[in-house]
Amino acid sequence: MLRGLYDWTLRLGSTRHAVWILAAVAFVESSVFPIPPDILLIPMILAVRERAWVLASICTVTSVLGGFLGYAIGALLFDVVGQPIIAFYGFDAAFMRFTERYNEMGAWIVAFFGITPFPYKVITIASGVTHLDPVVFGIASLVSRGLRFFIVAALLWYFGPPIRRFVERYLGWVVLVFCILLIAGFVALKLFL
Repeated sequence: MLRGLYDWTLRLGSTRHAVWILAAVAFVESSVFPIPPDILLIPMILAVRERAWVLASICTVTSVLGGFLGYAIGALLFDVVGQPIIAFYGFDAAFMRFTERYNEMGAWIVAFFGITPFPYKVITIASGVTHLDPVVFGIASLVSRGLRFFIVAALLWYFGPPIRRFVERYLGWVVLVFCILLIAGFVALKLFL
């Protein structure tokens, strides 16, 4: 099953619709969707290494735009939309403590969590709830999300064929490690908050 999904994603990476799907995933991941765009970005770059910088740029821009949707959810719709999302992830009490300290270090928090595998949507919503300066939020998001996606793109562009062989040979283990990191991100965020 994993091999079929991986092969499908590689084929998707060379189609004309790939960019739009990647952009949509990067956008919604920053506000509501739990799966990071790396799931598509990595195989798409491995499929067509020459597009690494374009794909990283698309992920960066659409992720930041999606982050502003999360910010709007926090600022305008927290009680109706944001609170259920936070509750879904089980961060209710911790989230309230977190918002009290948030604006003191908001730019650094956005920058740090924008690079890590932590659930970025929680940070975007928190930025809106606490009314972090939108310019500060935008700059911190652009820098951190750009770093995240361009580092991935640079590594895959430079080490493409060996990484592709490694991923294909150890696909099950790679997916397992990715899932562990994703779960660890949620757990660490819950402990941090």
